[in-house]
Amino acid sequence: MGDVVCFVLRSLLVISSSSGQVGLRRRISQFAALTVLSACVTIGLCGCSRLRPKPPAQYVYVTAKQTFLRDRVAAVSNRTATVGNGDKLQVLEHGRRFVRVQTEKGEQGWIDEKVVATQEIFDQFETLKQQHKDDSTVASAVVRDEVYLHAAPGRDTERFYRLGEGEKLKLLARATLPKPLPPGVKAATAKPVATGKGAPAPDIPAPPAMEDWWLVRDSKGDTGWLLSRLMDVDAPDSITRYAEGQRIVGTYVLTTVNDPDAEQADKNIPIYLTVMSPYKAGLTYDYDQVRVFTWSVKKHRYETGFRDKNIEGYLPVTIKTASDPYGKSVAATTPAPTFTYRVLSDESGPVIPDPVTGAIVPGKTIQKTYRLEGNLVRPVIQPGTPKGGEAHPAPQEKKKDAPKSKKKR
Repeated sequence: MGDVVCFVLRSLLVISSSSGQVGLRRRISQFAALTVLSACVTIGLCGCSRLRPKPPAQYVYVTAKQTFLRDRVAAVSNRTATVGNGDKLQVLEHGRRFVRVQTEKGEQGWIDEKVVATQEIFDQFETLKQQHKDDSTVASAVVRDEVYLHAAPGRDTERFYRLGEGEKLKLLARATLPKPLPPGVKAATAKPVATGKGAPAPDIPAPPAMEDWWLVRDSKGDTGWLLSRLMDVDAPDSITRYAEGQRIVGTYVLTTVNDPDAEQADKNIPIYLTVMSPYKAGLTYDYDQVRVFTWSVKKHRYETGFRDKNIEGYLPVTIKTASDPYGKSVAATTPAPTFTYRVLSDESGPVIPDPVTGAIVPGKTIQKTYRLEGNLVRPVIQPGTPKGGEAHPAPQEKKKDAPKSKKKR
């Protein structure tokens, strides 16, 4: 059609230039204008849209576990397709509370806006996944029930991926935030304390209740934040019975010991390193106890081979097989399971979680390294290393001086 318009214009210009009559030129000009206008209208109706760039395709993503597309928005409708969590849908039309979409298979239908996430929300999770794809795993866990991953710590943050019960997770980092109060509930205040003069001291706001969130990665590689109470750290029953009322934060296998007379079907018994903490949210450290469970071949049971408690420890725990370059014994030259962890120094200031992100960043820390030699755990200490003081969450018990022996006369 564009070629036709150009041909008409060129023909009219030739006629106009060869004619010497002013009236004819004027009539020809009017005719040309009408012809061009008519052609433009025709082109616009028949395909002028090809000359304008098409708007970019818009997509939404299913957040529900499973839902349906319907042929119309009405009390009675027919199902046109079944979609599930994470499915990508192209938007065809926007309604009042519904969106008409098309699946990757070409199926079309209407879906409620409440069960889809926008492209912006999807991009948030993709960015989170790329930012933490190389992060080391600090522990493993299992989902208790069907839950959603969040884009950031907090119950009001955007959510997208839905995890099923029993899903295996890799824990990457912890954050702690104040627990939101139910609607209409006011923050508690501490009771006034009477001073020596008899007048009560002013009310002091009680510390807010806290809740912990974990940045996790699921079996598909999807990454997001999950409320800690909705999952359990993956720990064997043979170890959890010895937790002594503490929460196991991480369990790691140092090595195995063969016990032909063990009751277990697998005679290669794992030797575990565990880190534990109190059952309390909002702690400014990840664990307060490190414990190694060795296996007694004679008694066919686990025993405590090492314990370091009343510490303020921080993940991750590093495990490798190495020799002791500073040891003087013959066994020091033999590679053995070695583990390293960090504790807070008493020279560090108070650790305060970030009020927005909930991130916990300690100040000065002390690195502690140990080796498992048989059933004995020995420290690996570089000569000349200063003995730094460690911070303790509970007051240290003062060691009683040994009674002096009386000299014989």
